[in-house]
Amino acid sequence: MRIYENLFIVKPDATEEEIDQLIEQLSGNITKAGGTVDKVDKWGKRRLAYRVEKNREGFYVLMQFTAEATLVKEFERRLRVQDSVIKFLTVRIDESLKRIEKRRKEREKRAHRRPQPPAPQPSLAAQMMGGAGEVAAHAAPGVPAAAAPPVVPAAPPVVVVPEHPAPGAPVVTAESPAETAAETSAVTTAETAAE
Repeated sequence: MRIYENLFIVKPDATEEEIDQLIEQLSGNITKAGGTVDKVDKWGKRRLAYRVEKNREGFYVLMQFTAEATLVKEFERRLRVQDSVIKFLTVRIDESLKRIEKRRKEREKRAHRRPQPPAPQPSLAAQMMGGAGEVAAHAAPGVPAAAAPPVVPAAPPVVVVPEHPAPGAPVVTAESPAETAAETSAVTTAETAAE
């Protein structure tokens, strides 16, 4: 069994009842021959690209069905003898569907093998506030948020520069304000002792 799509155009002056009756008749012929009608879409009246049998518009109907190749010949023969049908086209789509399904599976395999992106780092404001809730809000989907202890930022190093440094004198840096105060008092004590 193969899957086919048939698009046929009915004359614009046909009524809804006539179109429904035609669709039921064609669907009945397919099911009697051992096929199945998968989908019927009525697209409505549309303007044609060019004039067909003095008509500028037509009512479009798309049917998707599963059947044998011999049934398709009979189906097209019945469409040809219908006075209300002005154009039709039948296309086999099962190979295209198989190809699309194969591509989709390959993409899923590649996506599964690809490493997951790392979870985004919390913002500086979230780190300073110690907001574990904000970190959880920014976690990647599917990644559980860890309850992290609040992050206490380290104090930046303090640079001690004498008021009038001597040319070529080294610049002293300290790790905390307490060390800075201790070094400043040691420097002033050494200067007073030298005088």
